[in-house]
Amino acid sequence: MMSVPPLYLDNNATAPLRDAAMDAMHEAMGPPANPSSVHGFGRAARLRVEDARMAVAGLAGCRASDVVFTSGGTEANNLVLSHYRHIITSKIEHDSVRAAHPNIRFVKVLPDGRVDCDDLRRHAMAVPDAERATSLISIMAANNETGVLQPLDDIAQIAAEAGIVLHSDMVQILGKHRIDFSGSGIGYASLSAHKIGGPAGVGALLVKPGCALSSLLKGGGQEHGRRSGTENLIGIAGFGAAATAAVGDRAHYTEMAVWRDAFEDHVISELPSTQIFGKSVPRLGNTSCIAAGPKTAETMVMAFDIAGVAVSAGAACSSGKVQNSHVLNAMGAGVASAHAIRVSGGWATKQADFETVADVFVRLYKKSD
Repeated sequence: MMSVPPLYLDNNATAPLRDAAMDAMHEAMGPPANPSSVHGFGRAARLRVEDARMAVAGLAGCRASDVVFTSGGTEANNLVLSHYRHIITSKIEHDSVRAAHPNIRFVKVLPDGRVDCDDLRRHAMAVPDAERATSLISIMAANNETGVLQPLDDIAQIAAEAGIVLHSDMVQILGKHRIDFSGSGIGYASLSAHKIGGPAGVGALLVKPGCALSSLLKGGGQEHGRRSGTENLIGIAGFGAAATAAVGDRAHYTEMAVWRDAFEDHVISELPSTQIFGKSVPRLGNTSCIAAGPKTAETMVMAFDIAGVAVSAGAACSSGKVQNSHVLNAMGAGVASAHAIRVSGGWATKQADFETVADVFVRLYKKSD
């Protein structure tokens, strides 16, 4: 029997589906609906797509015409990286960036989890003039494992000085912090619906005017020739509804940072050897990457699950297999990376949830000594 009611604190992996998103998807499921058709059914479907596009643009601070719908953040990352011949990125990026291109130069990361901007500048300025138009800098806005926020304004300035376009994976930051894509120095940004309470299998790439893009998929030229294939109407409808609902979430995540900090303080008071990754720098308010030992993260994730609490390993997961974390390794975490647990709240998380996980965390780790 589980000791607490089932508690979900793995929102950086995926967030619970919002009721508004579910309702929008159900409404879109009825009549035949191809948004490219010119008859009444098609026009109604097109209206749903464009309404969702406006909602996503409102949340991301951009024009509706900047939004290109994709199958998710992974496709969005691949879509933009495939357009460029030379990529400069960091060692802590999501695998859909790190593995998406054959010609990548990796920038160092500081022990606090932020990109080494001096190293980034060296890489950017070393690009030959003839290659700058075909080069791309890709740095995520917030790390999925540690929650550490990258200094995107400084990074954008480096990119501008080097004459190289900047892309940012904004999957984790969407809905948690204010995004002003139009006013930023970022040329492209990747988004995903299921991190904000929308459905999995739909996302978007934001593309600034003047930034070129070549469709990975050849076909009917949907999304103004930037992403061929009939739009996923049901998923897009859910994404739009989730984006509308998420507009009001930022205050919730600001408050959640207080709950998260109290959780960490409680654990440290009971388990003084605990290490928290990225604690000294700005992080997403919902994320704690924490290592207490001595048991491995995989073992402890299972123990939490038995206790009725869903968390994840700080390590990256592929098809359910826990591997060494490339993020924590890049930060120089050493053996502590094998013990890292990630706790991540979401739009439905309450203060009591962090209080509960604090109690369960201390009990399980004291038991494992």
